[in-house]
Amino acid sequence: MDENNRTDRELLAKGLKRMGFCLILMFIGPTLVYIALSNDHKPLYIPLLTISILTCIAAVIMLFYGLKTIGDSLFK
Repeated sequence: MDENNRTDRELLAKGLKRMGFCLILMFIGPTLVYIALSNDHKPLYIPLLTISILTCIAAVIMLFYGLKTIGDSLFK
């Protein structure tokens, strides 16, 4: 087997770590959105809603970075 056709294991591990972090954000973000929208009369409504939306956006960004990193490790 040629050395150029091998998977970069360190880069693959980095991509899997990013996907794991993305999975955590995918659970935290919608949970925070639900909590924020169910308490719209509380004083922390706007900050909590902002943080939850940013968490959801971060989950999507981490998903793409993780997939790109895994793809780079497999296909160089």
